[in-house]
Amino acid sequence: MTFPRLAIAATVALLALAHAPGFAQSFPSRAVTLVVPFPPGGGTDTGARVLADQLGKRWGHPVVVENKGGAAGQIGADFVAKAKPDGYTLLLGNIGTQSINPSLYSKLPYNADTAFAPVSLVAELPLAMMVNPSVPAKTPAEFIALAKSKPGQITYSSSGAGGAPHLAAEVFKDQTGTFLVHVPYRGGGPAIADLIAGHVQLSFMTVLEASGNIKAGKLRALAVTGDKRVSALPDVPTLSETALPGFNAISWIGLLAPAATPKDIVDKIAADVRAVLADEEVKARIVALGGVTRATTPQEFGKLIADDRQRYAQVIRSRNITVD
Repeated sequence: MTFPRLAIAATVALLALAHAPGFAQSFPSRAVTLVVPFPPGGGTDTGARVLADQLGKRWGHPVVVENKGGAAGQIGADFVAKAKPDGYTLLLGNIGTQSINPSLYSKLPYNADTAFAPVSLVAELPLAMMVNPSVPAKTPAEFIALAKSKPGQITYSSSGAGGAPHLAAEVFKDQTGTFLVHVPYRGGGPAIADLIAGHVQLSFMTVLEASGNIKAGKLRALAVTGDKRVSALPDVPTLSETALPGFNAISWIGLLAPAATPKDIVDKIAADVRAVLADEEVKARIVALGGVTRATTPQEFGKLIADDRQRYAQVIRSRNITVD
C-alpha cells in the first residue's frame, strides 16, 4: 500500500473511532425484541410488557415481547446470549436466571459470567404467600399448624425448580419445620393457574403476578415475604411481623444485553430505562401490581447480580438443592 493510501485508510479508521458513540444516538432505528425466558402471565412477563410499552413510545419503534420459556429460563437466556450484540435483542432476566441458576445447575448452555452485559435493574418484586381459598388457614400461624398436622400432604407450586419462589418456600419449610411437597412448573402463570384450580394448596409468587387474583378472591394471601408491607396489598402482613421474625425473601427483574454489545448502546438503553421508570404513571402501574421500581446503572446492576449469586449459592449448598 502506498503512503497516500495508507494515510487515507488511517484517517478513515480514526474518523470511524471518533464517531463510534454516534451509533447510540440513532439507536434504535427499528423494532427491538425483548425476550422473556418464561411463559406469559408470570411476574417477569408482566413487568416486561410494562417496560416494552413505555420504551416503545420513547424510541418511536416497537419493543416486541417474545416469550421463550423452558429449563428455568435457560432457553430464553441462551437465545439472547447467542444473539447479535447490537442492542436489538434484549433479555428481561430475573434473580433466578441471573443469580440462582449458575449455582443450581452444574452446566448451563452459556457462560453465566461472560454471556451478558447488565443494563439496569427494573423492579424489586416481593413475594406473596398464597393459598387456595379451600385451605382453612387464614394466617401464617394457622397454616404452619395445619402443615405440621399433615406432613407431606400439602403441596406447593413454583415457577420452576430453584427459582426465587421455590427457594423462599424451602427457607419457610426450614424455619417452620414443616414438610411440604414441591410441584415445579414452567413459569409463574401455570403455577398460579393450578393453585387457583386447587391442584396444589400453596404458592410463594411475586405480588406482581398474583395481586389481581388475590384481589379478585381467587386466592388468599396469608403474608408477604419482604421486610415491609406492599402498597398493592396493604392489609396483608409480612411473615416477619406475624410468624417468622426476620424472614425476608424477594425477587427482582432486570434488563440485560448480549455480551459485547457496544458500551454506548448499553449506556443509552440504561439511561432510557431510568427515564421510563422515573415517570410517575409507570411507577404507579408497577406499585399497583406489587412491585417497586428500581433503575440502576449497568455497574450497579452487575454488582447486585454478583452479590445475590453469592448469597443464593450458600442457600443452595446448605439445603442440598439440586435439579440436575
